[in-house]
Amino acid sequence: MPHDQVRWHVLFSGKVQQVGFRYTAHLLARKLSLSGWVDNLSDGRVEMEAQGKISDLRKLIIQLKSQPHIHIQHIEITEIPCQKQSILPLSRPFFMHRPNE
Repeated sequence: MPHDQVRWHVLFSGKVQQVGFRYTAHLLARKLSLSGWVDNLSDGRVEMEAQGKISDLRKLIIQLKSQPHIHIQHIEITEIPCQKQSILPLSRPFFMHRPNE
């Protein structure tokens, strides 16, 4: 695993459901070659885990905050242990739902 990889667990609150948040996060994360997942929580928040270069994770957050249809009021970021993954870009998927553990 590259040394510059980090994994973030992120909770978003605000107007983040029924606005295309997961789809947007999925597209942006794939463009940034990030792996992970994003899913809705029953309390109205959105939960995400994303792994990649810290600069790309920051770009993802900035790009999500700049979307006109998404209104993020609060972001909680926690760094968590990285998951092993292949170096091949196609084997680093970003899912629109939490994968089965």
